Amino acid sequence: MGAVHPRVLGILGRALSLELTAVQQYMTQASLLERWADHDSAARFRRETVEELRHAEALVQRMLALGAAPAASQLRPVTHAADLAGLLRQNLALEQDLIQLYAEAVRFTLLIGDQHSCDLFTALLDDEEHHLRELRDWLADLPGGSGFTGNPDRDPHARATF
Repeated sequence: MGAVHPRVLGILGRALSLELTAVQQYMTQASLLERWADHDSAARFRRETVEELRHAEALVQRMLALGAAPAASQLRPVTHAADLAGLLRQNLALEQDLIQLYAEAVRFTLLIGDQHSCDLFTALLDDEEHHLRELRDWLADLPGGSGFTGNPDRDPHARATF
């Protein structure tokens, strides 16, 4: 195995931080949605948690294959909102950050001829673009545009956040 470009290791570390941030965010939001009695949305966020965890695992495996110790430099704080629409908007922003990072990673790894890393980043980019489309569609499909899908007798702005 040849020398690993330090920028590839930096990208892998940033990606791991963002993926673990997404795991933390989706997991927390799923629990919050359970408290709001929106069990269907909570289940959907839990599935996203698992997907993002798989992404993190793939990044760790690549780092190990390169002989690097996996390290997430810093997790972002979990974002919150008063309703499902707000949560989805927050998640869109996180997915867009991941897409931007993976697009940059694909370009760079192509430039330096690191096909194995390029393949990983391309697969992750495809997954995150798919997530982004799903989140946009979900947001667009919310009834009345309010984002509130729970009990209509409850005021969505009175719900517990954190």
